[in-house]
Amino acid sequence: MSIHMENVGIAVRDLDEAITFFTDLGLSVLGTDEVQGEWAETAVGLDGNHARIALLGTPDGSGQLELFEYLHPAALETAPTRPHEIGMHRVAFRVDDLDAALEIAARHGCHPVRGVATYEDVYRLTYLRGPSGILVMLAQDLRGA
Repeated sequence: MSIHMENVGIAVRDLDEAITFFTDLGLSVLGTDEVQGEWAETAVGLDGNHARIALLGTPDGSGQLELFEYLHPAALETAPTRPHEIGMHRVAFRVDDLDAALEIAARHGCHPVRGVATYEDVYRLTYLRGPSGILVMLAQDLRGA
C-alpha cells in the first residue's frame, strides 16, 4: 500500500480573511467550492454539513491547506490549541526570509507568540496566531537550503 499526504484541513471563522492571510504569505488558491449534500454528510460524519472551502498550495507544490468555513451547522468557537495540548497542533512553513514573512503577518495583526528563536544555527523560527487562532510556525533555514 502507498500513502500520500493530500492536505491539512482547518476550520476557520472567516474564509476570506484566512485566504488573504495565507496568499499574502505566498500560498496560491488552487480552487474554491461550496460543499453540501448526502456525500458531504457521509464523508465528514456531520448531518447538514454545508461549508465554503478553499484549497491553497505552496509554490513548490509540496503542501496543501484546505480551509473551510461552516455555513451549517453553525461553527462552534473553541479556545485555540496551546502547544502542549493534544489535538491539531500547528501548520508549519519554511520561508526564505523570516523577517519579511513576519512583516506580512503583522499587517494581518498576527505576531509571534513569544519571539523569534534560533535552533542550533540551523533555523530561525517562531510560532504566531494566524486567522481564527490557527497556530502557524514560520521557519527560515539558516543553512541556505
